[in-house]
Amino acid sequence: MIEVTRLFDFPYYQLENKPNDAALVTKYDGKWIKTSTQEYIDKANAISRALLKLGVKKDDKIAVISSTNRTEWNIVDIGILQLGAQNIPIYPTISAEDYEYVLNHSESIYCFVSDEEVLEKVNKVKANTKLKDVYAFNNIEGCKHYSELLELGADTSNQNEVEIRKNKVKSSDLATIIYTSGTTGKPKGVMLSHWNITSNALDSSKRVPLIKGENRVLSFLPICHIFERLLIYVYQYAGTSIYFAEGLDKIGDNTKEIKPHLMSVVPRLLEKVYDKIMAKAEDLSGIKKRLFYWALSLGEKWEPYRKNGAWYEFNLSIANKLVFSKWREALGGELHTMVSGSAALQPRLARIFSAAGMQIMEGYGLTETSPVISVGKYDNNMLKIGCVGKPIDNVDIKIAEDGEILIKGPNVMMGYYKNPEKTTSVMSGDYFHTGDKGELDPDGFLKITGRKKEMFKTSGGKYIIPTLLENELKQSRFIEQIIVIGEGRKMPTALIQPNFEFVKEWIEKKEHPIKQSNEAICSSEIVISRIQKEVDKCNEKFGKWEQIKKFELTPEVWSIDSGHLTPTMKMRRSIIKEMYNDLIEKIYS
Repeated sequence: MIEVTRLFDFPYYQLENKPNDAALVTKYDGKWIKTSTQEYIDKANAISRALLKLGVKKDDKIAVISSTNRTEWNIVDIGILQLGAQNIPIYPTISAEDYEYVLNHSESIYCFVSDEEVLEKVNKVKANTKLKDVYAFNNIEGCKHYSELLELGADTSNQNEVEIRKNKVKSSDLATIIYTSGTTGKPKGVMLSHWNITSNALDSSKRVPLIKGENRVLSFLPICHIFERLLIYVYQYAGTSIYFAEGLDKIGDNTKEIKPHLMSVVPRLLEKVYDKIMAKAEDLSGIKKRLFYWALSLGEKWEPYRKNGAWYEFNLSIANKLVFSKWREALGGELHTMVSGSAALQPRLARIFSAAGMQIMEGYGLTETSPVISVGKYDNNMLKIGCVGKPIDNVDIKIAEDGEILIKGPNVMMGYYKNPEKTTSVMSGDYFHTGDKGELDPDGFLKITGRKKEMFKTSGGKYIIPTLLENELKQSRFIEQIIVIGEGRKMPTALIQPNFEFVKEWIEKKEHPIKQSNEAICSSEIVISRIQKEVDKCNEKFGKWEQIKKFELTPEVWSIDSGHLTPTMKMRRSIIKEMYNDLIEKIYS
């Protein structure tokens, strides 16, 4: 029996226990192409043999940059790791300058890219790095193709050397350096060992609800982020078929094609799915419209474990047949679970999607913790709305006196690459300081209450937790993004990026005399007045000192490319404040 202690053990474990003809599935030229467990391992070994012939040594760094998740990423991952080298995943959407920083800081000597757009950015900075060569997954003129390495490694004469190298890799060895996007300054390189991630995958796998027989999962969150990457190893351990989505814009089509049972999501995606459902509901009329809003009101009251009683469950079964079944059909019809992470999920959405038969497992973690710390699951009373589940096995949570969440366990990182001072600053003995604030309730559920660094004090000495206000307001369909500000000022205020797509539809339906440009929308007194209603509604739930007294609308769409957001869709608070300094001064003047 294969004991899984290193990341490359996962496919071998699958081959021995649950071999799968469709272990990894990617769409090429309009057709889903399956890679079996055996083919996955054979190709990974060919990559290892080729890299050996290229002179790759233990602890060499190899960068992988892909715009979409795909079979090749996973083959290369195993091919690199079983030589004792390290896989350096890089976010495809960061700038060429950031590529240069990560490539140089990690001292990467080879690089795999997915497409022309990524290659163009790499080529801009390649001369300033230690890169010996670049290989592409797509066929790109002027760039070596990944298949050249499979051909180079077709000769199995040095497989024995691969086996020797594999056997020398310890579970405590460095496996990967993941550069966190960071909301300020240069990204930090988080060093994760094989056992950091492997132990986390094994402990997390106990929470994944898989059905008997064939299981299909859809993977589309960036695999360069530890959240999705960890889940890929979990899925391999479980023997599921992993289908890689063609892109974020194709998720709807792909779910209909493959009918997944499970997928991971971020709250923003669920918000967008919900907004689309609500937009369609606006076009309904008569009995259909009344039925829709009746079902929705039921969903908003959903509680786990049939706590609402038999009459509620009877009504919910009718709502499921008449309304929610159509929601499931839009996502393939067989989706029963979504794992949510990366940011806080609105409790209302957790209730509604769970009521609709698509259970939400909300989890919590950081890159530095490989990442899973806690996660909810419907079985065994491990689900509570508004919480991020209970800690997984072998992870110890301690709440510091100031409310900060501290973590101890085999999943805590080795440290920040080339930055021992920063590493020391986040550790107290074996405990890692997350920077998040939270509390453990009497039942052992973890609740996140805010980000330690983001909490601020007004000039009147009152503490404000901006994320609480922001998460409440982001439930409004009129608001896409919001940042609450006011540190050292007399009152909290906000910068808001309207949901332009929804606002434009609203303008049309209401026949308001407003031009459809973002600038016209943001300067319209009608729109400002309508968003003020949303702010007023939110304010009712908070103390007077916490309430948002003024706000300004921004015509720009906050995005990764424009610098407002990190690649994981978190706000770069300091950068946003800097960008809109004039607006902020206008608010407070």
